[in-house]
Amino acid sequence: MDVWREATRVPSKVLSERLGLDDIISVLQQNRLRWYVHMLQKEDNDWVKKCMEYEVEGARPRGRPKKTWREIVEKDCKARRLNREDAMSWIVVDGGGR
Repeated sequence: MDVWREATRVPSKVLSERLGLDDIISVLQQNRLRWYVHMLQKEDNDWVKKCMEYEVEGARPRGRPKKTWREIVEKDCKARRLNREDAMSWIVVDGGGR
């Protein structure tokens, strides 16, 4: 075992604090919310917005259903205590949490 390597090891949590980096969960939430606001600003007849609001017909396969993008974004909004209007102002005022 390399004693020097073990003595100089720095945990990733300490390293990210020293470098001032955000945790990965926060970064992913910011990016998803930024895209969500971008989608909300689209016109109603835009194909991308239609895809976001599209509901697939039919039964889901057996087992636990996969989470949809919309469900994950709603969870991100709840985690940050945002509704649709708050998300719009959050992205404009805060710059997406950057």
